[in-house]
Amino acid sequence: MVAALLGSAPSRLRNVPDIRDVRVVRGLLQLHGVTVRPGDEPGELVMDPTRVESANVADIDAHAGSSRIPILFCGPLLHRLGHAFIPGLGGCDIGGRPIDFHFEVLRQFGAKIEKRADGQYLEAPRRLRGTKIALPYPSVGATEQVLLTAVLAEGVTELSNAAVEPEIEDLICVLQKMGAIIAMDTDRTIRITGVDQLGGYNHRALPDRLEAASWASAALATEGNIYVRGAQQRSMMTFLNTYRKVGGAFEIDDEGIRFWHPGGQLKSIALETDVHPGFQTDWQQPLVVALTQATGLSIIHETVYESRLGFTSALNQMGAHIQLYRECLGGSNCRFGQRNFLHSAVVSGPTKLQGADLVIPDLRGGFSYLIAALAAQGTSRVHGIGLINRGYENFMEKLVELGAKVELPGKALG
Repeated sequence: MVAALLGSAPSRLRNVPDIRDVRVVRGLLQLHGVTVRPGDEPGELVMDPTRVESANVADIDAHAGSSRIPILFCGPLLHRLGHAFIPGLGGCDIGGRPIDFHFEVLRQFGAKIEKRADGQYLEAPRRLRGTKIALPYPSVGATEQVLLTAVLAEGVTELSNAAVEPEIEDLICVLQKMGAIIAMDTDRTIRITGVDQLGGYNHRALPDRLEAASWASAALATEGNIYVRGAQQRSMMTFLNTYRKVGGAFEIDDEGIRFWHPGGQLKSIALETDVHPGFQTDWQQPLVVALTQATGLSIIHETVYESRLGFTSALNQMGAHIQLYRECLGGSNCRFGQRNFLHSAVVSGPTKLQGADLVIPDLRGGFSYLIAALAAQGTSRVHGIGLINRGYENFMEKLVELGAKVELPGKALG
């Protein structure tokens, strides 16, 4: 959606979920003069950026809220308007997610950045220039920032240690459709040759492999059976291997993947999160709920977000046995080993979970709490479920269709 800002013609994007983050981006595009309207089919958006304009600072701040998405508007707005404003950014509280590197990258392209009380003001006195950038960590957001900025910059940009997630490849496909020249090497290096102008695109967005894995873990934890239409094997191979090791079953067809608990005992595992093609950090939290029902000791080493395991304290209140450690309980190189973060966990199971009052801490942790509540005996009250709307479309309706007994205050859903 942000890439549409770069075009000189309308873009058409299909398979767009109705989630809060999409609504935030849609609103920010409209504030900057982009016409956004529904397309001919459900989940389709048509975006016309031919009249991009500056937006009111207060409007940007109010609409963005706690979202971190506005940072990705920097490069496109600098190209289109010569300036941009970015309010203070929020996002899920799962560890340090510094934005300073985004600004440093933009400075390397030639942007001038001024920090003010209400946010960051950016200017491009002249056309941005290609540069050489080495990421200290293969961050998805930083890689997106470079791609969205480099495609219209003068000359060649070389990005080393880039993220190579399927979503990054999909963004590259979108930009190539618009007229960009982008080459991916096998050593995590991406080279972008800047062009003078980009057009629109017609594209179907990838299915959400992170949501698919969340439902798969829900099936495992609740001894259920869930068919996830649109789930794709290629982007989930690492997760599927782990799912099978734990004892989960799945069946793949042309339309999606069915996940279920085949009966018997689940097996404990040792697991380390990593950037793609490793085990994604967003897969970890839902799966940990299922691992509370596995026999033996499971070891989790979180190497992406240092505070992501904080959600386990609520699971312990429900009856789980999860111990956190500052040491690296795994063999992968880890940025957190000497920094005193509780980033490893030992899960002892199986344990019976009991209903509890839960306050959602972040997007994936929140969905994980719902899984735990459904797997637990008794009734749980889960507060702050609005946060889950950031990344899960119609999740309440889906839970009801799966047979969950869910009530919102004053309204029984199932």
